[in-house]
Amino acid sequence: MTEQQQLELEAAAFRQLVMHLRARSDVQNIDLMNLAGFCRNCLSKWYKAAADNSGIEVSLEQAREEVYGMPYSEWKSKYQKEASAEQQAAFDQTTQNQERSKP
Repeated sequence: MTEQQQLELEAAAFRQLVMHLRARSDVQNIDLMNLAGFCRNCLSKWYKAAADNSGIEVSLEQAREEVYGMPYSEWKSKYQKEASAEQQAAFDQTTQNQERSKP
């Protein structure tokens, strides 16, 4: 496989992941964080970081719109629910574990 082919496959996989997350607006970001350690906001930040590393000017809001398929504020008002105490406790534990595992 050439580097270009690998790049194209990685881009296609990213687009598929974004489409899947857009279709699954019922899945809350906090649940993604608790189960997988990342969420839509993480993808947005990674997108922006990639743009920054490539010298391409992209704001965080633009990156979020690429991932969410709409302005972040609109997605939040349509789909985001208040986190339960159980979800928040799991999130707090997950983020503590992630902090401990950083080099």
